[in-house]
Amino acid sequence: MLDDSAAYVDGPWTHRVLSAAGTRFHVAEAGEGPLVLLLHGFPQFWWAWRSQIIALAAAGYRAAAVDLRGYGASDKPPRGYDLVTLAQDAAGLVRSLGEGEAVVVGHGLGGVVGWTMTAYHPRSVRALATMAAPHPARAARMVASGGPGVRHLLRAQVPILPEHRLLADGCVRVGDLIRQWSGPGWPDAEAEERYRRAFAIPKVSHCSLEYHRWIFRSRWRPDGARYAARMRTPVRVPVLQLHGALDQACPPEAARVARRLVVGPYRWRQVAGAGHFPHEERPEEVSGALVEWLADVDGTRSGH
Repeated sequence: MLDDSAAYVDGPWTHRVLSAAGTRFHVAEAGEGPLVLLLHGFPQFWWAWRSQIIALAAAGYRAAAVDLRGYGASDKPPRGYDLVTLAQDAAGLVRSLGEGEAVVVGHGLGGVVGWTMTAYHPRSVRALATMAAPHPARAARMVASGGPGVRHLLRAQVPILPEHRLLADGCVRVGDLIRQWSGPGWPDAEAEERYRRAFAIPKVSHCSLEYHRWIFRSRWRPDGARYAARMRTPVRVPVLQLHGALDQACPPEAARVARRLVVGPYRWRQVAGAGHFPHEERPEEVSGALVEWLADVDGTRSGH
């Protein structure tokens, strides 16, 4: 077993540990300016945003990439893996970083946390960019697709066994999963090794699957019904949806129906040749799209 040192990757960023909502979070940040909070997805950690951290800092933003609850060097408590608590974590981090609001950028489950923030903590979200992340109120389209993301969600419902499978042989299945969900040519050897090592940090395998268990099991419980009702709230902030054209884990058409719930400015951008991880498979294109969109968001705000 490894300690959490695998989450401390050196680079042009600063590592910090912050408290929010009673939990300690590891954050890597760079740059000065308006805050952009970056939320990774499964089965990754903050390092997924390495290219965007550099690009956003260069463009005049303060980029802060967090290890979500249960991942990397953040706390791994036994509870709190429901989307309401995770959105509370992220809103608390905005305050802990000294700001009242942030542009939230989320991939996969991190994007679902971002969507949840717009309903539960709207004042914390200045604008939202998601990648490979269906809106929770429209996720039935993704389930109906029956793709590899859905099969993973269903396999995760079994106790204990999925954790052991993902940890076996130095987390080789984590690398296999990332490769299966990506477009051709990714991940490279460094990325696969970093994700396998970070997933081997004690408790990460269990905590990461607890997200999937709540999403599936809450559908038949009162807390899930309350969440579903709240998530029908229209999204009023500017939204950018970036999506890999080859994403089988979350097909583009399953994500794009989120448009129906967005009443603020909306932009859809499909990334050719990319699968489920467009920000890593096509980092320059995605970073450029983010910076361009942020300039438009700031221009819209300054025009009011």
